[in-house]
Amino acid sequence: MHFMFHGQRIAINVPTWAALEAELRQRFASGQGFALATVNLDHLVKMAASPGFLDAYATQDLVVADGHPIVWMSRLARQPVDLMQGANMILPLCQLAAQAQVPVALVGSTQVALEDAAGILQGQVAGLNIAMRLAPSGVFDPMGEEAGHILQQLNGDGIGLCFLALGAPKQEIFAARGRQLSPGVGFASIGAGLDFLGGHQHRAPVWMRRLALEWLWRIVSSPMRMVPRYARCFAILPGQFRQAWLLRKRPPSAGRQ
Repeated sequence: MHFMFHGQRIAINVPTWAALEAELRQRFASGQGFALATVNLDHLVKMAASPGFLDAYATQDLVVADGHPIVWMSRLARQPVDLMQGANMILPLCQLAAQAQVPVALVGSTQVALEDAAGILQGQVAGLNIAMRLAPSGVFDPMGEEAGHILQQLNGDGIGLCFLALGAPKQEIFAARGRQLSPGVGFASIGAGLDFLGGHQHRAPVWMRRLALEWLWRIVSSPMRMVPRYARCFAILPGQFRQAWLLRKRPPSAGRQ
């Protein structure tokens, strides 16, 4: 399953959790870093509008589906992928890191939220080593000097897995830069996942998530911020579903990824 923007192809190249787990185990064992992104409708909107974000996404090693519309499109295209939301992956990724004895870093959000999230994770995952908790400044630029210092610190601390809670597009751009300057670090962009974990933001109830209504919860919780965002997301749906339908009609071997 893939998307096209300005001639650039963005593919969901990890369709299932089993495939992601196998890939991460291999990379942790070999000390090979990665950039893991979770594509959703908001990201598609941003890619269409921002060449810089599009370029950063194109460098991500591993891309999974975050959002029910993305999963529905994949089924329409007859290239089904699993739903793998960033917030839901934090705990299992920490379990993999602990099993591989890989030090973990938490970068983004606020220092209080990171400390709270770290306490919860270490309480649930035996042997987890959270070696770094760092909340960047409010003017953080993923291509700036502060970001460079953070990447140096990740290298110095021997971090193997770094959760990025910086929001899009900052976290994906930072991860793309990190792949060049910190090749042994695995970057996982998880948005507000650490804030949810520590209770600093409230996620939709489980029943709403199961009914694919998390977007409604977010709109009600923060209408001034979320109504414009989701309006832009809904506006691109017809075109994206059309592209999925066109993929469905292509020969099975054409463009499958």
